[in-house]
Amino acid sequence: IVAEIEKKIREAFEVFDRESNKTVDARDIGCIIRSLGCFPSEAELCELLAKLVEEEEEEEEEATRFIHLEKFLPVMTKVLLNRSYWPIREDVLLHAFEALDENKCGYITKEDLVKYLTEE
Repeated sequence: IVAEIEKKIREAFEVFDRESNKTVDARDIGCIIRSLGCFPSEAELCELLAKLVEEEEEEEEEATRFIHLEKFLPVMTKVLLNRSYWPIREDVLLHAFEALDENKCGYITKEDLVKYLTEE
C-alpha cells in the first residue's frame, strides 16, 4: 500500500514539476496536497510548508523556494497513511449551503456563490 501511495504522490508532484528536476515551487504544494484528496486549513498548510522548507531555506537565496520530491515524499506519505487533512464531512457542507440558500429553493445561483466566496 505504501508503494501505491508513493506512486500517487509522485504523479501529483510531477504535474507541477515544470522543469522536470524533481522540484516544485513551494506555492504549488497546497494544490498538490489538495489533488491528493487532502484539505488542510491554511494554518496546517503553513505548518507543513515550514517543515518542508526548513533545510532548504538556508541554501535558497531566491525569493521563491522550491520543494524537492525527496523531502516531500516521506512527509506526504505519512500524511496520507495517517489520514490527515481529510475533507469536511458531507453533512457539514450541506448545512453550510443550506445556510446560504436564503430563499430555501434548494440551490445557490452562480452569482450568489461568487459573491459569498469573494466578498463575504
